[in-house]
Amino acid sequence: MRFGVRKAAHVFERVGLAMAGAACGLFVGAYVGSAIPALTTQGFLLLMMGLGCAGFYLGIDTPQLPFDEAHGSIDAAELLSSAGTLCATVTAFASVAIILLRLEPHSALTWLALIGWIGGVVMQIVAGAKARMRK
Repeated sequence: MRFGVRKAAHVFERVGLAMAGAACGLFVGAYVGSAIPALTTQGFLLLMMGLGCAGFYLGIDTPQLPFDEAHGSIDAAELLSSAGTLCATVTAFASVAIILLRLEPHSALTWLALIGWIGGVVMQIVAGAKARMRK
């Protein structure tokens, strides 16, 4: 019974993280899509949400390596996951702020937001895949 409850709790947590990633992707997609006319499509929004969903599902809750004090090696997956999460969430936060404050930043910032979001979620996806492959 206890194992089933823990498993269900873990699934709920992962689904919640995936939904948070999709919401962040929606905000970034809405900002970038409104500033770059070629990206004002439903497909672009779905792509951004899908990337966020995959990145936050795979990259936030990665299995850690056991700490080896003799070698002191850095867990590359954990570092990549944390850097990707920071990059993606800062980009999402900035996108929401730009939308809510009705700012019109330079187009370079829009491209930086797009690159920051994609880079962040790709780091999360790679980190999550790497951590799960070593199991």
